[in-house]
Amino acid sequence: MTVNDDSFTNWKIREEIAESMIPLIGKLHRERDVTVLLHSRSLVNKSVVSILKTHRFARQIAGEELSVTETLPFLQALTALDLGPSQIDIGMLAATYKSDDRGLSVEAFTAEAVAEATGANKIEGGEGRDVVLYGFGRIGRLVARLLIEKSGSGNGLRLRAIVVRGGGDQDIVKRASLLRRDSIHGQFQGTITVDEANSTINANGNAIKVIYANDPSEVDYTAYGIKNAILIDNTGKWRDREGLSTHLRPGIDKVVLTAPGKGDVPNIVHGVNHDTLKPDEQILSCASCTTNAIVPPLKAMEDEYGVLRGHVETVHSFTNDQNLLDNYHKSERRGRSAPLNMVITETGAASAVAKALPDLKARITGSSIRVPVPDVSIAILNLQLARETTREEVLDHLRDVSLTSPLRRQIDFITAPDAVSSDFIGSRHASIVDAGALKVEGDNAILYLWYDNEFGYSCQVIRVVQHVSGVEYPTFPAPAV
Repeated sequence: MTVNDDSFTNWKIREEIAESMIPLIGKLHRERDVTVLLHSRSLVNKSVVSILKTHRFARQIAGEELSVTETLPFLQALTALDLGPSQIDIGMLAATYKSDDRGLSVEAFTAEAVAEATGANKIEGGEGRDVVLYGFGRIGRLVARLLIEKSGSGNGLRLRAIVVRGGGDQDIVKRASLLRRDSIHGQFQGTITVDEANSTINANGNAIKVIYANDPSEVDYTAYGIKNAILIDNTGKWRDREGLSTHLRPGIDKVVLTAPGKGDVPNIVHGVNHDTLKPDEQILSCASCTTNAIVPPLKAMEDEYGVLRGHVETVHSFTNDQNLLDNYHKSERRGRSAPLNMVITETGAASAVAKALPDLKARITGSSIRVPVPDVSIAILNLQLARETTREEVLDHLRDVSLTSPLRRQIDFITAPDAVSSDFIGSRHASIVDAGALKVEGDNAILYLWYDNEFGYSCQVIRVVQHVSGVEYPTFPAPAV
């Protein structure tokens, strides 16, 4: 047998193992609200090849490829336990088991690692929490996809309605079509049908009422059976407490804004300051995509090295706020053609850092350039540190943060030498550290941080909503603090 034959045989064996994992992952998610992760990447609803690729990706961050032969025993052990709603990282289970010298079996080690999610300790699933989307644009539709994907057993977040302004003939059909197909993010994973007579979109069994209104004051959500709901405003029309409070109508309990909040509205970056939210807070913001991209790595650098001052330059994909062709715009430069120009503009991300990291004393400045790509941006974070360090030390630190810290869902790490922006379309992390581009000299460090300003940000929004709704389930093994 040749080397090529050996390689192909090995691939077929791993394919078969990955194929056997799919029903186990699906059953845990559907029946017990357990999300199986691999180094913070969900394996729910993934294909055979996607599961194998996710295992192989571990080589870039952990230094060696993770095999399905290593993780399958842990997955099988999980299915035998009395698990409650949780997120369980089988990549971390496999890694920590390797370093454990007690001689435990995989079954015993797994049971111990997830003990807080089993038996009398487990969280009991509730009725679920209603969610309403106010607006159905770029972020609204991606948030809808994520809510539908995460519906699981139905005991978590439930997308009940979207609120839009009337758009004429076949409005609901056109909106369903935009949910079904996306030029950047591809096809919706599942089935979508439209009931025009009842103004409902049915996506993977989720009946989503389409409510037409020109103003929040026109809607009584209880008339649609919606109660105690979280409303996600992705229009950006209202940004202060007074304006956002108009959403607090019958049936709505909390309002989450997908744009930077003004005044005393809390700006929340999940993973950094979400635990500062008061339980009775009804109005909050998820800040901006760029704020979410820079604050987690900034915190990681501040915690380890101290930061004296910094500047962030964002090279940002163009957005719907700009014009396709030169035309009037209330803001300077944004009226010039977005697909034809690099456009210097302002960013509020640097000033927003103070809201998310109030203990950071360093002054952070920022500016932005919009460029002719439709999605994925990069933030160049230039920091003066409180002590000197080396490139290798910073790389090791950020790699460890991406793997084992409480920020591992926010920060990703890549070593690919030829990575470009389109490689990060669909990334679920708030930012991705480009190891090859990192520069360190003495007390100066320059981080290059990729981020999918649409999808990665939408994932952060969902994490915040899960937190405030009480359905943000614990992750096992627990990340190192």
